[in-house]
Amino acid sequence: MISPARWAAFQALRRATLAQQDGQDLASALAETRGQVQDVRDRALATELALGVERWRAELDAIIAASSGRTIDTIDAPALLALRLAVFQLKHLTRTPPHAVLNDAVELTRLAGAPRAAGFVNAVLRGLLRGSLDAGLPSRPDTRESAAWTRYLTTSLSHPEWLVERWIARHGIEAAERWAMFNNEPAPLTVRVNTRGIETGAARAALAAEDVETEAGAHAPHALTVTHGNPMSTALYRDGLIALMDETSQLVGALAAAHLGGVVLDACAAPGGKTLVLACDLPAGARLIAADRRPRRVALLRRSLARYGLAMVPVLQHDLARGVPLRDLDGMLIDAPCSGLGTIRRDPDIRWRREPADLAVLASTQRALLAQGAAALRPGGRLVYSTCSSEPEENENVVSDFLSAHPAFARVPITGDRFHPFVEVSGDFRTLPHRDGLESFYAAVLERSS
Repeated sequence: MISPARWAAFQALRRATLAQQDGQDLASALAETRGQVQDVRDRALATELALGVERWRAELDAIIAASSGRTIDTIDAPALLALRLAVFQLKHLTRTPPHAVLNDAVELTRLAGAPRAAGFVNAVLRGLLRGSLDAGLPSRPDTRESAAWTRYLTTSLSHPEWLVERWIARHGIEAAERWAMFNNEPAPLTVRVNTRGIETGAARAALAAEDVETEAGAHAPHALTVTHGNPMSTALYRDGLIALMDETSQLVGALAAAHLGGVVLDACAAPGGKTLVLACDLPAGARLIAADRRPRRVALLRRSLARYGLAMVPVLQHDLARGVPLRDLDGMLIDAPCSGLGTIRRDPDIRWRREPADLAVLASTQRALLAQGAAALRPGGRLVYSTCSSEPEENENVVSDFLSAHPAFARVPITGDRFHPFVEVSGDFRTLPHRDGLESFYAAVLERSS
């Protein structure tokens, strides 16, 4: 009988692969298949398996190709997914007995509708167990040659070649290697405390009472990193007193709250994490409005805010790229839709879903968002532009283009000791995995002259 965890992971990977052109990612596919698994430990293992396969996909494919003597594109899709799952477990999750991994891979292939490929899967895995799990993988180079490092980072550390080449060119070989290694580590589980309802210390004590141990976040105020237990099973989560949220994202929300005031629009607010941070951290007397474009995202935003006890925050549906139905705003946060390439550690499949051509398309939309958002600000109003992208086309290039086209705006110096370690010479805020141990986020604060 196939392990429920392996079957759920296989189904999630298959759905995500088939639906990729429609925009479905692994996280949404996992949410669908995990619900069919009863045991909590099996649900956790299914997540670990699916994320691990996407995290190490290039490495796994190189091993499979070398061991089978076939190119990846000639292997039936069900057999390839079963092999990826099996090789990941054999190489990275050694607690699973090899014979169980092999048997499940063969049965997965049969159940998935490729019975003729089951013998092939069996032969490849038996060959691997007799040989080396490093077959087909380039060793860590002992040279400074960029091409050798690109091959190593692309295959052995499983990152797209185009992205590796960019990181080496901008940051150097050592930084690119540390960045890739960071991305291949499981991301910690972090929550933001809803300080409108409970103090951070009290929240930590309440979580501990429900067997959830935490540590204070290293950088973001009111961030707690979970070291043991499941915060989503607690009363605090059910009551909206904590929210799952990456620490770097919390830090950007705190930066926005520290530099905005008055009437503030969170213009791309769904699912509502940064709206929560703004509601908690904006100065006294500020008025917050939240908005998003798609009806489903707006509905999700309303549900999130209601759970956080923020149903009084007005929610608008609007497409910022087409304009804002408000004028003379004091402040605005544009947490722009972006490539998400700064969040590869948390969303490992995104590295395979993005192409270089995506950046220009996204940047065009981001420039339109900035231009329309700027038109809604009063003289003296401020705008915080942020992304979770690592790439300059979506970050400083967008801001530079905006400032060139809008001479009434200028950068505002980012203040606050909490943010200073991440402020660059340009005045922009940026976190870098190899330097800061955080996902790669970007922000700039812009002000309209009065």
